[in-house]
Amino acid sequence: MNVVKYLPWLAMGLTVTSQSWAEQVHAAVAANFTGAMKSVVAQFEQDTGHDVLLSFGSSGKILAQIQNGAPFDVFLSADQAKPQALQDKGLVQEGSRFTYAIGALALWSSLPDFIENDYSRLTSDDYNKLALANPKLAPYGLAATEVLQALGLKGTTQAKWVQGENIAQTYQFVATGNADLGFVALSQIMSKGHVTEGSSWIVPSDLYSPIRQDAVLLKTAKDNSAAKALLAYLQSDAAQQIIQSYGYTTE
Repeated sequence: MNVVKYLPWLAMGLTVTSQSWAEQVHAAVAANFTGAMKSVVAQFEQDTGHDVLLSFGSSGKILAQIQNGAPFDVFLSADQAKPQALQDKGLVQEGSRFTYAIGALALWSSLPDFIENDYSRLTSDDYNKLALANPKLAPYGLAATEVLQALGLKGTTQAKWVQGENIAQTYQFVATGNADLGFVALSQIMSKGHVTEGSSWIVPSDLYSPIRQDAVLLKTAKDNSAAKALLAYLQSDAAQQIIQSYGYTTE
């Protein structure tokens, strides 16, 4: 029988599903991929019998934790730069890095009909706060600033910005009404190919740099068969169908 436990790891949410006879992999995962990863892992554990320990947070904080010796086996980043930085420092198993998902950005409000499937709300003064993730820590935040710059709205909206530490906190700002609207990962509001609540505008991908999200096997886990199996599973057709259902594209 599976036992679900919740334990702290630094400031990051941690979900543990354990089977005493199974091998275990500890995966550090970018916050935007939370829903998709939980769905992938549920299927992975069922198919393989392996046990996955999940930690979610901003890619920047996870990077710092890995560099400070956090006991992770695999890292699923929200970008390519942070896995590359770990690789440059010799902390990644050679040849393990790959792009597991390409992210999409959405302007979202928890209020129905507040966004008219475009960015016209941003051109008005008729909203309280605009939430976005900290662009210095979160790739989705950087993408949001690129969109605003491309639309010529960065200067006119900046006084209303409220920045989340990561994309999960940014989503919460909007979901709770502390911000009328915000730039979130499409995956946070999509399930089975459909936006599930509120109103939104799926931002055209030509308005921001591609959000290519890379995964790596950390060198400390080079002999962990469960870690290797999880990374291989992420590239399988079964996993990619799940990932795509959350609004990502795959290669």
